[in-house]
Amino acid sequence: MKGKKTPGIDGKASLNNKERLEVSKLLSKNLHDWRHSNLRAICIPKKDGSKRVLKIPTIKDRIWQCLAKFVLEPAHEASFHAHSYGCRPGRSAHDAQKILFLNMRSNSNGYTKRIIQLDIEKCFDRIRHEAIMKRIIAPTRIKLGIFRCLKRGVQAEFPEQGTPQGGVISPLLANIVLNGIEDIQTSIRYADDMVLILSPKDNQNDILKRVTNFLKEKGLAINNKKTNICNTKDGFDFLGWHFLCQKNNKFKTFPSKENFKSFKKKIKHIINSASMSVVDKVSKLAPIVRGWRNYHKFCSMSKSKFHLWGTKQKAFKKFKTGNRNKKLVAELIKKAFPDVPFSENMFVNVKGVKSPFDNDLTYWSARNSKLYDNMTTKILKKQKHSCSECGLVFMGEQRVHLHHEDGVHSNNNLRNLRAVHRSCHILLHSRKQLLKAGEKPSQ
Repeated sequence: MKGKKTPGIDGKASLNNKERLEVSKLLSKNLHDWRHSNLRAICIPKKDGSKRVLKIPTIKDRIWQCLAKFVLEPAHEASFHAHSYGCRPGRSAHDAQKILFLNMRSNSNGYTKRIIQLDIEKCFDRIRHEAIMKRIIAPTRIKLGIFRCLKRGVQAEFPEQGTPQGGVISPLLANIVLNGIEDIQTSIRYADDMVLILSPKDNQNDILKRVTNFLKEKGLAINNKKTNICNTKDGFDFLGWHFLCQKNNKFKTFPSKENFKSFKKKIKHIINSASMSVVDKVSKLAPIVRGWRNYHKFCSMSKSKFHLWGTKQKAFKKFKTGNRNKKLVAELIKKAFPDVPFSENMFVNVKGVKSPFDNDLTYWSARNSKLYDNMTTKILKKQKHSCSECGLVFMGEQRVHLHHEDGVHSNNNLRNLRAVHRSCHILLHSRKQLLKAGEKPSQ
């Protein structure tokens, strides 16, 4: 995430080992009586030309908030609604996408339904502190620390409202306050973005009135300018996708026009950059293209523009300048625009109210292994979804690394690979370096 590199008023975006040790000692001493520093305010321009204020805590405060989040999250995950997917462990935007497909497909008579695209006005800036504190499940001292955190993020005109948007714990606090809004009507919520699904018999005015009353108790209100009601046959945008029931009643999902336009603008800027070498352009393009294609891998990507053929041709012409070796340029284009297999609507939803904190190691380790490519999945299945080095099961957001036994990264033979935690992988290589240097590695 880009935000983690933004410093607070302390001017620090990261800590060295000595500073980490000092913060660790400070936290262990003052964990239950933590006092937050002031926040650094940064103005972020919005699409409509207005600005929103992002308030950034210091690194020490972010660390404390992270520890507080570890305390709060397991307790609240047990009560969160099944159709809440944003800023929660084990859930993603793809879950929301698939649930919409299941509700909108022809078997569910999606072509007869309507959609309310709900926008909450300045959600993070307007949440009432009382509403947050009333719902938090945590020890008294932790609650006091959170209250102090909230008070550091207030605006002069709203002294009893708001949670700092740059805070680690803010998305969780928003989820705690908004939990239960899903019970008003069949809906899918991703943080403060929400769509409500209406059948022909549902009264939209009655539903909006109930939603308004729910939000009013929390100090929030519906943004009438951005809240939209439409038929599924007219189509609507949500989380960077365009959802549409076609004339034949078949439901389709595509990258939204705005999302595609933003993506194209980003990669064109890199391709046309005069200050970067071709190699630098390739290294910058590859993760952006791969990330975009991975995000949309469960969409309908059959339209020719989504194959980026024209963009690749322009890149080829640019890369060819000063390089007559067409074969080499073609290889660079292939690296810059990596292919990602697409499987429309094939994402498997998280089961009901399942949570990584429910101790179902078998379910979560098997589910997490599906996030990787075929080679990694095969290794994980062979190792029963556990690390070959430490023996612990892969859980939550732990990233899986493939370790090459012979040290040759081009040798992807199954016998030469084993799945390990990132930390175990680092340890394996440090031991190898010590052995090469003739030193005895510590156990």
